[in-house]
Amino acid sequence: MHLSTVKGVGPVVRQGTEARSVRNTGSIYELASAAITGGGLKAEIEKRGLGETVDLTRAAFDLPVSHPDPAHLHLTGTGLTHLGSASARDAMHAKLSGEETLTDSMKMFRMGLEAGRPAAGEVGAQPEWFYKGNGYAAVAPGAALEAPGFAEDGGEEPEIAGIYLIGPTGTPHRIGWALGNEFSDHITERVNYLWLAHSKLRVASYGPEILVGDLPSDVRGHSRILRDGKTLWEKPFLSGEANMSHTLSNLEHHHFKYDIFRQPGDLHVHYFGTATLSFADGIKTQPGDTFEIEVPDFGQPLRNTLSFAPKSEGATRVHPL
Repeated sequence: MHLSTVKGVGPVVRQGTEARSVRNTGSIYELASAAITGGGLKAEIEKRGLGETVDLTRAAFDLPVSHPDPAHLHLTGTGLTHLGSASARDAMHAKLSGEETLTDSMKMFRMGLEAGRPAAGEVGAQPEWFYKGNGYAAVAPGAALEAPGFAEDGGEEPEIAGIYLIGPTGTPHRIGWALGNEFSDHITERVNYLWLAHSKLRVASYGPEILVGDLPSDVRGHSRILRDGKTLWEKPFLSGEANMSHTLSNLEHHHFKYDIFRQPGDLHVHYFGTATLSFADGIKTQPGDTFEIEVPDFGQPLRNTLSFAPKSEGATRVHPL
């Protein structure tokens, strides 16, 4: 089952090739909130019933789920979680001297390989973790990912995102999985790994469809950059636990172990990392480029254009009261 939010229609459920609106439902957030105490999403949808048929190939999408108060939607992520991802990251961080010692990237990746897949109920190695922002940084499918004027780069990061709603007792509930573009500034990150936090404070997108249920162990698709209507760059997109050094449950634990991320009613979109970056292949993106992430398991592709905000002059001033 897949969920999406279509402009002018509202929540839509797709089963197989048929997509229909969900009756008497204002949002996926409302639906998921009711499902926590109503026996799950499937039962809640059956209770409400289905309405008109929707052609998703022609639809304009909103974010599949958002919070009524954007400050209560958290965008976060983990890195160095995918087999092959460390080589791309290590190439960015490697010193020109060619010294043989492991970089911090490779040390972190090795920790995941050795202890990122614990037995059920046990705790494994911590992953790299980062914060991207709140709901004000969430960009709908089809809209532009805008880099700030001071950015050095605007690069795609095609990932799977887990989407979670915190229940009334502080328990995280997974709504499902979505394609995500965890947009980043790789040039800033390359200068110094301690600037990773700065490079991640960017907008991000997810959707257009949420896959409800288990994530396939082997997720395969393609990540592309289109320029002037032509493919500039393309590579296979691989995710799922068969292609990861960590289990998803271990990554979920290390996010939700913090009390601050278990506040009732909060919504979380957590990006699980990637092994595919155009930046690692020397691609320099430019305004007007289109990022496309296409995975058959997720239905409609996630597309976003790239734009840059105007450069500002001088420093940001703080005004004393």
